[in-house]
Amino acid sequence: MFKEIKIRLLALIKKEFLSIFKDPKNRALIIFPPIVQLFIFAQALTLEVKNIDMTVINYDNGYYSRELISKFYNSNYFRSVKFVQNPNKLKHDIDLKESQLGLIIQNDFSKNINSNSKAEILVIADGRQTNSASLVSAYANGIINEFNSELEKKINKKSPKIDIVTRNWYNPNIEYKWFLTVSMIVMLAMILSLLLSALSVARERELLTFNQLLVSPLSEDEILIGKLAPPIIVAFCLSMVITLIIIILFKIPFRGSVFLYLIATLVSLFSIIGVGLFISSLSYTQQQAILGVFAFQMPAVLLSGFVSPVEDMPLFFQYLSLLNPLRYYMLIIKGIYLKNMDVFTVFENLVPLILIGVLTLYIARMSFKTQLNR
Repeated sequence: MFKEIKIRLLALIKKEFLSIFKDPKNRALIIFPPIVQLFIFAQALTLEVKNIDMTVINYDNGYYSRELISKFYNSNYFRSVKFVQNPNKLKHDIDLKESQLGLIIQNDFSKNINSNSKAEILVIADGRQTNSASLVSAYANGIINEFNSELEKKINKKSPKIDIVTRNWYNPNIEYKWFLTVSMIVMLAMILSLLLSALSVARERELLTFNQLLVSPLSEDEILIGKLAPPIIVAFCLSMVITLIIIILFKIPFRGSVFLYLIATLVSLFSIIGVGLFISSLSYTQQQAILGVFAFQMPAVLLSGFVSPVEDMPLFFQYLSLLNPLRYYMLIIKGIYLKNMDVFTVFENLVPLILIGVLTLYIARMSFKTQLNR
């Protein structure tokens, strides 16, 4: 029995691969998705960084350190200031994007200012989002420079210069290429896997071969697996090739676990292809499938955090992004590649991807079953 199932599945998978590589049809552009995209762009896309959450370690706790922190409190750009005593907690907040900025004030800060000596502050920005890191660091530097100028007037003499030491974690030199190229792994894999899976069933219906497939010895589950496997294999291979190019040619260091990276890529593609098969199960022509792909694709990109941080979007779109597999895929891939994200955090983001994939594939399977019973 298992041998027969294996033979049927391999035959269907072979057929799907032939369909993928022999289909030369051009993709057509349509009108409706740009309207949706325009709405998303207007509401969600912003180059301004605001609502910044900051984590502070204040070893000094003196008058001048408290005065400086109050400047951040009263700034229009900063939403909250959180105090911790453990550097590991500060790292945890930035790792999970609970804070976009870290500030460490040494225990001799107020003392050095009183004695007209150098006083140091460590500003830590999250370099995974290069534009945001640059702007957040600039805001912090501006506030500190303003505080320094006020000290000069208050003391009525030239105050000690506060040396600012800025470190950008995970992307030390704030190279935009790091963020862009790693993000392109997600973008290209998403586009390819979504198109291949969305056109799969729609192509069969357009060529009037889907009914033959339904009345064949193949079960709904076997059809689903046969349609699922080729896009995953092709998109996975593409992702690995792009990753190697980024490592070898662009010389961007890979910091994480290769095993975790492979597993995360497979699960993420499983979720996206589930969305593609869901679109395909609702489409009767390839044109309808392409419409569905474009209607999903651009909003998914905009709500993934690729263009602008999710935290800066209106609250409605932040909640809507929780249903977007690309948000979790983007976070996991950049996290593993650039900063060696730990297993627990990866697993936390894989769970929603698995749920999205299972739900969309279940709906697609029920669609096959409904047509079979007609």
